[in-house]
Amino acid sequence: MNGLYGILWQEFIVFKRKFWATTIGFLVSPILYLVAFGWGLGSGMEIDGVSYMAYIIPGIIAMNTMMTSFNNTANSINISRIFYKTFEYYVISPINMTIYALGKIIAGAFYGIYSGILITVIVSIFTSDLVITPYFIFIALLNCFVFSALGFLIGLLINSHADMSKFMSFVITPMSFLCGTFFPIDKMPEILRWFIYLLPLTHTNIALRTTGETAGNMMLHAAVLMLYLIVIFIVSIRLCKKVE
Repeated sequence: MNGLYGILWQEFIVFKRKFWATTIGFLVSPILYLVAFGWGLGSGMEIDGVSYMAYIIPGIIAMNTMMTSFNNTANSINISRIFYKTFEYYVISPINMTIYALGKIIAGAFYGIYSGILITVIVSIFTSDLVITPYFIFIALLNCFVFSALGFLIGLLINSHADMSKFMSFVITPMSFLCGTFFPIDKMPEILRWFIYLLPLTHTNIALRTTGETAGNMMLHAAVLMLYLIVIFIVSIRLCKKVE
């Protein structure tokens, strides 16, 4: 476990040195979305019997924690492999690659959690539309870990920044807009809707709102996210072991 603590401590030192730049960077996009969509286009609108602001806030939290967790882990692994060549040092070191992967995923999830806390604080200052429950916190945490793990896997697979940008453009960005972040999924064509229901962010968005959801559906959303996390983590570990 000393290896895990060492990785997390290293990530904490980097975070501390870039604290203000990181904090301000995490706030820019969600504030712009809240102003443009929530107070701007969505002013006076209602969706599923609630104000558009109440509808969009959980979506922005889900989207932002996804982007932050994924980007931090994927870029960290990608840069360490391609440019700094530090990934190879971990491979030949006594640190077990499972511990290394776990440390990087936890660190990436921490950034997502931090961004989620910042958004929650900002939103709570201006509106009371956000209702936070233990289930809400659990799903938000799961979302951070799922996309941090995905970032770790993609960081291992992709061999250039250009390809990383393509993955963001063709996978992450469409997921951000199509998975119920800004409008209900039932507005989509039926064929596309079934595909969207397979994506993890869809279950995060639905679970964070929990409007009219039964206990069974709430458990289903959590189970889908857990399944994604376990599968991605196992695949990542196997890929790491092939490198060893």
